[in-house]
Amino acid sequence: MKKLLMMSLLLATFTATFAQSGDNEAVKAVLNNYKKAIEKLDTAGVVNLFVKDSKVYEQASDEGTIGHYLEHHLGPELKAFKSFTFSNYKVDVTMVGEYAFSTETYIYTIVLAKDAKEIKSQGVATSVLRKTKAGWKIVQTHSSFRKAK
Repeated sequence: MKKLLMMSLLLATFTATFAQSGDNEAVKAVLNNYKKAIEKLDTAGVVNLFVKDSKVYEQASDEGTIGHYLEHHLGPELKAFKSFTFSNYKVDVTMVGEYAFSTETYIYTIVLAKDAKEIKSQGVATSVLRKTKAGWKIVQTHSSFRKAK
């Protein structure tokens, strides 16, 4: 009986660890898809990475839902860029039940379309994601940046 209980506990631990590992990778995939859309300068489908009543914060400013942010801020901004690339990208994810908490750090380089001026900044983003029937979705995200050293 003792061996059966031990085997059951080991199996449950392995199953939970495997599921959490899969969820961790799924969360990273959502964040990566958001990053790739920005690098493509194309926000088509980005709203599907977020819950409907999401919150977006940038540089201590409440940008509203992702739909509002794309329409009034990020969308028009991306049209002014020739390119937007991320480097030194690192992501850390902590799982707590049906929620994931992430921190992304990176350097981004923007080249402006009008004069090819290059802007290089160091950035950080923290996000909360929730597991939904449709998969992991961003509930809230906050990003900030400063001139790269």
